[in-house]
Amino acid sequence: MATKKKNKSLLLSSTRPVSSKNPSSLSSRKTQSIVRAHHVLRKKLHKATIQKDEDAVTDILGKIEAAGGLKTYQEASIQGQSTHRGGDSSKMLMKWVSEATIHPSSPLKESERLRMLEVGALRIDNACSRSGLFNVERIDLHSQHPQIKEEDFMQRAIPALENEGFDIVSLSLVVNFVSDAVERGEMMKRVGSFLRHKSSADGIDGLLFPSLFLVLPAPCVTNSRYLNEERLEEMMKTLGYVRAKRRMSVKLVYYLWKYEGQARGAMRVFKKEEVRMGGSRNNFAIVLQ
Repeated sequence: MATKKKNKSLLLSSTRPVSSKNPSSLSSRKTQSIVRAHHVLRKKLHKATIQKDEDAVTDILGKIEAAGGLKTYQEASIQGQSTHRGGDSSKMLMKWVSEATIHPSSPLKESERLRMLEVGALRIDNACSRSGLFNVERIDLHSQHPQIKEEDFMQRAIPALENEGFDIVSLSLVVNFVSDAVERGEMMKRVGSFLRHKSSADGIDGLLFPSLFLVLPAPCVTNSRYLNEERLEEMMKTLGYVRAKRRMSVKLVYYLWKYEGQARGAMRVFKKEEVRMGGSRNNFAIVLQ
């Protein structure tokens, strides 16, 4: 049986897409079909692995390879999130920041910029990277670019000093790639340890920072058997956040959660409990324990 750490690395690193220097010209519908089918197979693989069903694992791995394997999935996924298809989720963050920023008359100096930790970074040319407002540190479990550090967020050392922390942590389409509800909760709990106590840049509205930029597929909160927006907000409140911004689109939900510091005392526990009934619901859940 594989260790827990090995399973997590498999699930995260092999489902986070990597950059492609020569992406093929797949249609939008085709990329969506490839990504959707791959996700279904990964979920089945995770379940079979937990159940120690070696025959099922072998069969599912064969289906993944027959569909083109990880390479085909990665090419489809990177295209689906490309800027020319409107897939740069950081555009929404920049819209919110621009609305709350006193724009400087000259470009910010390196020392004046906000520090951002982008977990699961795909590319180095997104809206935040081009804005001049952020010093971005990018990490991913399966980096394909020299400016994206290959690192597991769950193993990353917690900052020892205030100036080593970040003004914002980005988890854009990251939490949903973690297949285990408890591990999702552990990831959410860990973010606060990386945030500074106050914003580090002049001219930035303190109502927004320090913060967590969280992006999820909309069905994670609109059609989940175990999670809705009310429950997510209660979880975030327990972790020390208040919701500063929210935007729901057809496919995605964007949040900016302002961190105010976790309350003292025992943390409230959130188990995997049903909040919606119906056979058409998905099973996405986050567990805090």
